[in-house]
Amino acid sequence: MLRTIREQIETIFREDPAAKSVLEIVLCYPGFHAILWHRVAHKLHRAGVPLLPRVMSQISRLFTGIEIHPGAKIGRRFFIDHGMGVVIGETTEIGDDVLLYQGVTLGGTGKEKGKRHPTLGNGVVVGTGAKVLGNIQLGDHVKVGAGSVVVHSVPAHSTVVGVPGRIVRMRGVSEGEQLEHGKLPDPEAMEIEELKKRMGEMESQMRLLLEGELARKRE
Repeated sequence: MLRTIREQIETIFREDPAAKSVLEIVLCYPGFHAILWHRVAHKLHRAGVPLLPRVMSQISRLFTGIEIHPGAKIGRRFFIDHGMGVVIGETTEIGDDVLLYQGVTLGGTGKEKGKRHPTLGNGVVVGTGAKVLGNIQLGDHVKVGAGSVVVHSVPAHSTVVGVPGRIVRMRGVSEGEQLEHGKLPDPEAMEIEELKKRMGEMESQMRLLLEGELARKRE
């Protein structure tokens, strides 16, 4: 447990430039508190202890605003930035070095049984307010833009934005590269611009045709 605590503190220092001291992290970081509570609750859950793990997850939710089902499997160096409103479902699986921002949901899509929550690979970053839903897989180093809704699996090293989520970049994200929330492309805006361009070209062609027709009539 001491190694886990030390590793979590080192992760926060690495991921959050606002972190000033160990004492500040221990006292003021809800993501730090939530993941440590989850580590204990998950061990009890795996040991078959009834009720207590769920009670612990609800107490953690009350004090941190972060809900992690004790059945969720979470790798090392996991960091939740700010964290309010984060929900992680029972059958979620999370790899190492994953970063979630506030308001993220890793949830299901209905009342199906069995594996019904997403699996996140190593180095995944999920932006503020994004929803990743269903038994899908996000490959290693996938980046999900803020506010996106992802309902289909995403290959490694991809960037996904929009509702529903669309892949806007593939094999263009290197390990350790941060998610640039303010620089993500907007696929809908790109499509609208493309339509405007095509309409302009069609108008130009129609104008030329009309001018040609008028010239022939004058002759």
